[in-house]
Amino acid sequence: MTPSRAQREELTAAEAASQLGVKLPTLYAYVSRGLLRSLAADGVGRARRYLRSDVEGLRARQRGAAAARALAWGEPVLDSKITAMTPRGPAYRGHVAVDLARRGFTFEAASELLWTGALPAPRVRWDVPDDAPDFRAAARLLPEDASRTSCALVLVAMAGANDRHRHDRRSEAVLPRARRLARLLACALALPAAPERAAEAWQEASIARAILRAAGLRPRERAVAALDRWLLLSADHELNASTFAARVAASTGADLYAAALAGLAAFSGPRHGAASDRAEAVVAEIRRPADAERIVRERARRGEHVPGFGHEFYREIADPRAVVLIEEARALAPRAREVQCVAALVRAMEQAQRPKPNVDVGIVALRAALGLPVGAASGVFAAARSAGWSAHVLEQYASGQLLRPRARYLGEPPPEISEGAGGSAV
Repeated sequence: MTPSRAQREELTAAEAASQLGVKLPTLYAYVSRGLLRSLAADGVGRARRYLRSDVEGLRARQRGAAAARALAWGEPVLDSKITAMTPRGPAYRGHVAVDLARRGFTFEAASELLWTGALPAPRVRWDVPDDAPDFRAAARLLPEDASRTSCALVLVAMAGANDRHRHDRRSEAVLPRARRLARLLACALALPAAPERAAEAWQEASIARAILRAAGLRPRERAVAALDRWLLLSADHELNASTFAARVAASTGADLYAAALAGLAAFSGPRHGAASDRAEAVVAEIRRPADAERIVRERARRGEHVPGFGHEFYREIADPRAVVLIEEARALAPRAREVQCVAALVRAMEQAQRPKPNVDVGIVALRAALGLPVGAASGVFAAARSAGWSAHVLEQYASGQLLRPRARYLGEPPPEISEGAGGSAV
């Protein structure tokens, strides 16, 4: 018997629940909350029915709500094979970053893992590119007090403009540029004051060594190893704001330099890469470790957040990356005032039952232990995160998908438009 039109427009409870992706008790809860209508069926004892249009409408609303949550620490917004978020910190292609750091893997090794999916030997060495940028020309474009991100933006923009083959999106063409990008950002730490140090840093054997040289420090092995851990632990953190910005740019077909510029622009904000500057400012308020408790108490009284503490993903635990970085700082320079002040701040926050440390206060502690200048933390962080940006750019190229989310319009209703009226379809 052919089903009637009415039957085709109605669903059983099981069919409705299946379309919504819920169990029957949830379906009945939707009805009780007025989110869904149920219809009395003809005949005694027959189960109630659900209009297909109602079910499809509710499903569309759920998709819209899920999309809105996804862009604000909610549901996943796209598929990726790069980094999994776990209670032990990020896992790069199935390998927990904290474990890689403790096992002595270098930043270069972790980067190759992120880019290719294959775990290399712990110590990978990259060739030094022959064509070093004109660091003096870049320095002339910058004011004396340029921020770390401003220096990076200028250097990356210049490198992209001078790379005539930058639009080649094949992975074998992108990978050398990804290695070059990390080196560029390491050398940017010498700008604008010391472009000659940037040129020296360009020739160093590793990104960690390049950073130390750019900062005017000798690349001693103990410091190089500690900095490698910092770089490795900061290389990727799933779809953070800068990485998502880089992926959006890459989805349009933009080259790696352009995608990195999009990432750097997002990274420059005080709620992302520049958060380390805010954490550094709090630590600077603590003249001696004994002041930490007072600083925490005064911030609590004023209802102020303490930068460097609390993370949307690690809500109940300390950021595992911060734990390793603070440990490294205390082992490297236990008597350094700033390191002791960070340790005192962490204790004071714990005693006050305030949020736990995140990566920003961890990198401030290690920056101080290494003797890097104040303000360098965000520059090192950007060099590290470039590995993640490059990995996500490569994955986005491979997907071929244009990232173009929709907006839910909440303004004044538009004027009625007659059917068949002309207009642009852009």
